[in-house]
Amino acid sequence: MATPNTTPDISLPALPPPTNLSTPPAVQALTKLAERAVRPDSHHDTPAVKLLRDTLLDAAARGASDIHIEPGEHGWRIRLRIDGLLHETGRPPGHLHDAFVTRIKVLARLDIAERRTPQDGRLRLPLAAGQIEEYRVNSLPTLYGEKLVLRRLAAQTSLLTLDALGLSAPQQATLSMALAAPHGMVLVTGPTGSGKTVSLYCFLQMLNSVSLNLCSVEDPAEIQLAGVNQVSVRDKAGLTFASALRAFLRQDPDVIMVGEIRDPETADVAVKAAQTGHRVLSTLHTNDAPATLARLLDIGVAPFNLASAVRLITAQRLIRKLCPACRVAGTLSRTEMRAAGFPTEQLFGGWPAFTAGGCAACHGIGYRGRVGIHQVMPISAPMREIIVARGSAQALAQQARDEGVLSLRDAALASVRAGVTSLAEAMAATEASS
Repeated sequence: MATPNTTPDISLPALPPPTNLSTPPAVQALTKLAERAVRPDSHHDTPAVKLLRDTLLDAAARGASDIHIEPGEHGWRIRLRIDGLLHETGRPPGHLHDAFVTRIKVLARLDIAERRTPQDGRLRLPLAAGQIEEYRVNSLPTLYGEKLVLRRLAAQTSLLTLDALGLSAPQQATLSMALAAPHGMVLVTGPTGSGKTVSLYCFLQMLNSVSLNLCSVEDPAEIQLAGVNQVSVRDKAGLTFASALRAFLRQDPDVIMVGEIRDPETADVAVKAAQTGHRVLSTLHTNDAPATLARLLDIGVAPFNLASAVRLITAQRLIRKLCPACRVAGTLSRTEMRAAGFPTEQLFGGWPAFTAGGCAACHGIGYRGRVGIHQVMPISAPMREIIVARGSAQALAQQARDEGVLSLRDAALASVRAGVTSLAEAMAATEASS
């Protein structure tokens, strides 16, 4: 049995006396019922408490990014998203679902009486000695009850380094030069779940100093960074990306981070900020770096403004790393290598190609952990000319290749050669950008 120093302390704090005497009796009764259902006994934890503790510990041990609590017609299940894929970890008894969900909602300060509309909350829990876990919680009403998703938030800012992102030494040097420039825009692009937000936090961490005023607007702010003025979007209150950006410009900023450029208004304000002596960091959803410029032109940014504002674009994906304990060495045929896009000089082998195995260390998956692959594209003078002339994404991509910029597929194949991942994983991660 776990000792008190290692057992997660997820018991509820004492609730203050009610201040709103007009609370309906039905809601008061439901609140008392929920408290009894989720508050642990002084000597023995309730089944819901034990289940929550085990679930959170399992998610942390396996490096899960999300925890899904899903009700169904004939029961409910818990799934963990590990390295981008969901894995079912249990189907607890049906009678525990309501107490389990209510406990999480109370800890996340959600309205336990509201089960008809989605809610968002946040909770922070000690899982072990010196280990604090933070979660973003979302509830969603479904046909068979409330579904909860807990997003584990990265709390260790010491891991926010360029090395941890998976950038090569030349890519790190190029990116560091762009971030050190006194003004201009650095953009990170990729699909949802490709690690763009973590990259932005890494850039902020690099620039974070007493001599600089850093401001960020996000939806919502996920990682709390000391020294950065972080704002969460609240659309209902009129606090949008664009309005926050305008407010930042009156706050004497040096560095501005915009969680995502979604509309022409945000794009216009961000580009103008980059032109007027500010460093601007942001993200877009495009397949690769050249397509980002075409996307900004499509949403209405003037070509000359875009050419003068953008300093560097990095596109990225996350690929699963082979478990080093069980990866299997093999060989690839020249036909496979040629189809994947390996350069001619690499078609004659001389290096092992590893595939996934499966062992206890990786829970039989064959992969353990993920790493980023990147296309880092600085905006050169010839590229600026193409942008001003409203050149196509294909023309920009060709210019990038002529300047030696590696594509995402090139970066993925380099990881295959290094034994980090399998060819199947590399192909799947870069299919849309090949």
